[in-house]
Amino acid sequence: MIDGDTLLFALDNDRMLTEYNLEILTITLYNIMIINIEDYRKKVLGCWMGKNIGGTLGEPDEWKRQINNYDFYKQDLHGEPMPNDDLDIQLLWLIALEERGINIDTHTLSEYWINYVVPHWAEYGTAKINMRAGLQPPVSGSFNNTYKDSCGSFIRSEIWACIAPGSPQVATQYAYEDAIIDYGGGEGVYAEVFCAALESAAFVINDIRKLIEIGLSYIPENCAVAQAAKTAIVCYDSKKSWRETRDFILEKYRGRAVPCVEHLISKEDIDKGFVDGILGYDVPSNIGILIIGLLYGEGDFAKTLCTAVNCGEDTDCTAATAGSIFGIMHGYDAIPEKWIEPIGKSIKTVTLNLGDLGYFGNMVPADINNLTERTEKIARQVIASKNLPVIIDDDNPTDFSDSNVSALFAGKFREELLENFNYVNHKFDFFDIAVNHGETPKIICGESKSIIIKVKNKYRMAANINFKVFAPEKISISPNSGSLYVNYPGTEGQNINEIELTITAEKLNPGANYLTAQFTLPGRPTIMHVPIVLIN
Repeated sequence: MIDGDTLLFALDNDRMLTEYNLEILTITLYNIMIINIEDYRKKVLGCWMGKNIGGTLGEPDEWKRQINNYDFYKQDLHGEPMPNDDLDIQLLWLIALEERGINIDTHTLSEYWINYVVPHWAEYGTAKINMRAGLQPPVSGSFNNTYKDSCGSFIRSEIWACIAPGSPQVATQYAYEDAIIDYGGGEGVYAEVFCAALESAAFVINDIRKLIEIGLSYIPENCAVAQAAKTAIVCYDSKKSWRETRDFILEKYRGRAVPCVEHLISKEDIDKGFVDGILGYDVPSNIGILIIGLLYGEGDFAKTLCTAVNCGEDTDCTAATAGSIFGIMHGYDAIPEKWIEPIGKSIKTVTLNLGDLGYFGNMVPADINNLTERTEKIARQVIASKNLPVIIDDDNPTDFSDSNVSALFAGKFREELLENFNYVNHKFDFFDIAVNHGETPKIICGESKSIIIKVKNKYRMAANINFKVFAPEKISISPNSGSLYVNYPGTEGQNINEIELTITAEKLNPGANYLTAQFTLPGRPTIMHVPIVLIN
């Protein structure tokens, strides 16, 4: 039952008065989670320390398809970690949050990506090529992208969890906006959303099985990432060894060994038939391996990370993510000193354009202590601005009741989070406008192409909206103008309306062709312009 005070709170804060959002408001007002400041700092520090340790541990045998035999580092480290591409882009996202504010979305993040992410390999390079051609996320991550089901997104999920502790819905929204840059429409998006939800919840729950359940609630039940994770759980519960579980995961979900040459595949795995696989289809099996590490590690730091590495595949990514999850769950003090001393607390980057990030990179955190301090500052802004049901408290001990656990699951939010999975979404003050290019943004002279534009009203007043589409000469659109009606939220989907455009070109420019859809509201000063980019 929602009382009058809650309704007034919602109205005063311009909240959408749907049943779902009122439920969240009730949780926010009456079920506050308290995280002691020292506990929070130790969890964040443990996250970054575990990330550096796992990335360093797994680096020597990355992408080798084989059973490994690790129980400690193999490198001579001399007090410093290995350069860690699993951490790099999160450092960039921290800088973006500091410079552009906490309400950044995929469009802002993609600008930082173009300017500061150096590599041209695989999905990183494909996304840059697509964005330089004018394509926006998620199309930048889906068009001609063989690697949209690979591993580069879930490895950068921790920053979103750390700035939204105990708030998986907020963490996953950030993670989604991040992942679609180079994984649009792919399993890579589900992998980052899953990890961000699990990691955010880990600030207030120490039960790994419950955390995995929470993470799974944010992604489709039938996606390959979810199925691989569930497979690992079933194998663990049936008392299979971690080796047997690893083999079962590779039988069902393996991608192609990279770069698929025999010296990177053990004879044992060749004999098992693990040579073939789909190029770029890497994240389901590696999420399965992550779950193997977390379950079979049984709360022991070394056993957790080494089990993940010993499964082979993307060893630095699985161990780094397992290390960060352990660090959030148990805090920095639970990481044995023998693992910290060889690498220290410094940060080594490998994928960032340091020449433009201050004076040879001085904007990048120098060590995990500085990274933790700066993460906390952003977290406090997120908690305050988004009215999260979390207090980072100086005096009181961490307090989290079991009654709050249900609030950490996705529930109806999953549908809302993924509703525009194949759309380029543009957010305005009162409306979201999303463009669906169909299977591809390509257009061919003389052939008609269909585009769907979806308009969603986010405010509490119904609206009539006029639209007009502007296009270069020799490109015709039908209809090129018209009007639509969108009701207010909470009216059983009536706050969403769609326009289907048919586009035919007699002449096209090489590369990108730009159209603009203009939306206006009679009697209101609102003017919204939405780009439509088609590739010849």
